[in-house]
Amino acid sequence: MTATLRNGAGDTRKRLLEAAESLFIECGYEAMSLRQITAKAHANLAAVNYHFGSKEALMQELLSQRLDRLNLERLQLLSNCEKQWPDGLGPAAVFGMLFIPAFRISHESVGGKSFMRLLGRVYSDRSPFILSYLQEHYRPIFGRFFEAFSRTLPQLPRNELGLRLHFGLKALSGILAGEDMQKLIDDLSMGETINDGELLARLISLISPILTAPFGSPEQIRVIEQVLELDNATAVASRDAVAEPTGELHAAPGVLEWLKEGRLAL
Repeated sequence: MTATLRNGAGDTRKRLLEAAESLFIECGYEAMSLRQITAKAHANLAAVNYHFGSKEALMQELLSQRLDRLNLERLQLLSNCEKQWPDGLGPAAVFGMLFIPAFRISHESVGGKSFMRLLGRVYSDRSPFILSYLQEHYRPIFGRFFEAFSRTLPQLPRNELGLRLHFGLKALSGILAGEDMQKLIDDLSMGETINDGELLARLISLISPILTAPFGSPEQIRVIEQVLELDNATAVASRDAVAEPTGELHAAPGVLEWLKEGRLAL
């Protein structure tokens, strides 16, 4: 009888964690409530209080259970790569050290399917609770990887590197939060048969230029200023008359399909 009760309690705890993860991925921390969690888990509020004590403690348990291992493996991979290649491999490789352990975990049969979306949601959620969690638990990891990026890009001032990393990781989290892993693989493969190395290289190649592209070169500034001037002139003209369509727009091959499937928003 006692074993049966323990098993039942364990099942309830597991269902609460799974329900919290699903709702967090879909809604974010602030938008999900304990009532939603308990309804999805087929449990009651007393079960949350019994197993965790609060919504915050439930989320702490969930994030620790799912992310602590990832961060340990990231740090271990970084250490191993630094020993193997003491002269460094460039910023794309450091992005790889961040992303490859997560990619591997996402292939696991238990919990893997939703892992990348969970990771993306954690990085993109702006609730005070999640920001506080990241500040407390990710500071050592971010510090180690910041120094690794800094060694590969010694020409960048540290404040500029921090800004570039912020936007690079935000871009990556946006990709991960909005896609399940299979859909991301399908999009990046573009109908080709590619291996994991090629897939990861394609994803990282979309993000790593954020760290290396010229930062406001004179030519870029000149072109953007010309576009701004033209936009101002267009805005003035549009106040005087409604512009008539000048012709039919033609989308590039594949774009219409992406629009229909909801994979591209204009």
